[in-house]
Amino acid sequence: MEFTIRPICLKDAPDINEIRRMSGVMENILGVPSETVQNSENFIAHMDGNSHQFVAVVTDENGNEKAVGCAGLHVYPGPRLRHSAGIGIMVHKAYQGMGIGKKLMETLLDMADNWLMLVRVELTVYTDNEKAIGLYQKMGFVSEGVKRKAAIRSGQYADEYIMARIRNV
Repeated sequence: MEFTIRPICLKDAPDINEIRRMSGVMENILGVPSETVQNSENFIAHMDGNSHQFVAVVTDENGNEKAVGCAGLHVYPGPRLRHSAGIGIMVHKAYQGMGIGKKLMETLLDMADNWLMLVRVELTVYTDNEKAIGLYQKMGFVSEGVKRKAAIRSGQYADEYIMARIRNV
């Protein structure tokens, strides 16, 4: 399957909203069922220079693009934290397992390493999200600890791993 990675734009908001609310995705991110397309539009429209968001898009036979994955890197703005950033990623349920998550992660890490010269990139992931944890480990992330009862998921409190990739410079 062919797909392209490009910077996010406002026209991606409906697709992003669909993914964020999708069963099989929403449970593994901090989305809620009541999110609206306007929430996604506002997020995209108000990104600052510290936010770097990319989408994976597929194109149909008529040339119409559909965003099927999204990943972002947010550089921490404080002067003593500017060497580090947090990341988040999500992939449409029907397109998982096709290399989109890996390519989005490679894009974020290229941005972090070669354009922003970051030393630390961090994320959190639910402790039972084995597929995501495996991807992050392949990309050089290691677990630094567990946040107990870090988030609510499907009426239960869920633990998260804190993971980071440290680049020696």
